[in-house]
Amino acid sequence: MRIIDNDIQVDVIGFGALNVDKMYHVNKIACHDDESHIKDFDVNHGGSAVNTIMGLARLGVSTSYIGKIADDEEGEMLELNLISKGVFVNNLIESENGNSGKVLGFIDDEGERALYVDPGVNDEISLDEINIEHIKNAKILHYSSFFGDSFNTQLELLEHIPETMILSLDPGMFYAKKGINSIKKMLNRTNILLINESELKLLFEDYYSKIDGLNDSDEKLTFKDIALHVLDDGIDTVVVKRGKNSTYAINSNNEEVKVPVFETDVIDTTAAGDSFNVGFLYSYLKGYSLEKSCLIGNWIASKCVENICTSGLPSKDQLNEFERTIDSNI
Repeated sequence: MRIIDNDIQVDVIGFGALNVDKMYHVNKIACHDDESHIKDFDVNHGGSAVNTIMGLARLGVSTSYIGKIADDEEGEMLELNLISKGVFVNNLIESENGNSGKVLGFIDDEGERALYVDPGVNDEISLDEINIEHIKNAKILHYSSFFGDSFNTQLELLEHIPETMILSLDPGMFYAKKGINSIKKMLNRTNILLINESELKLLFEDYYSKIDGLNDSDEKLTFKDIALHVLDDGIDTVVVKRGKNSTYAINSNNEEVKVPVFETDVIDTTAAGDSFNVGFLYSYLKGYSLEKSCLIGNWIASKCVENICTSGLPSKDQLNEFERTIDSNI
């Protein structure tokens, strides 16, 4: 095992799953005792946080990634892909044993997906493999989910990052299913919560319903109710990604917005949420308003879903052109 030892200062560091994504395009997602036809096949490189980090790098943001790869073909592919996208690999760890992470995915004609994950060594990261000095000067540390022991390392790392560092969290469905008690330490340190509506309700609805003394016969909490509770409990910015319905966001600066999504021809929704995060975190670094940040996030997500995985992520020039069209209206 080796750690690439270069002290490079970056603005954003990602820490989450790191996989080779093998995506099969099918006429439908097969269920029990069902069959489907494979129409096409793609190999991409991803994981929620790494998709966001690569998208930020494409927009000119200096980035790095905490991840672990094995000495295998997939590991070489992952490392070279990060380098080719402009992501510094000074925080990438290489293991002499095991296998690198893989995802087997199926995408239907509507762009919906089913994923099967083999996380490999990337779910075996320990704190002593992370060079704390390499990461403490970043402006944002962005977390996404792990399936195994690396989750505990994420929790341990929180004790070693400076208070001035912004922690952004996209928990995904897997951390939402863990429940609020399991990730409470992570939530208590989170500054920016980037979450979709289903995850928000799964993670928080029962918890806040009990606090509010609601019974089964009472009206259920809305996503807005829950977001306000989360804000009141100390997370500075709460963003609820609602798919086709809009993006809702609220922050401690008394900004509250509901921003519509862009109509587009959907090919693949796999990285829609991750690509929204690209636009939002880019905008956060720029000091943009909450409304503009969500608008840019929605626009980048719309460009992404028109293509396979992250291949549609826009360039800095494309974003600059889009910003010129909206600045007069915000």
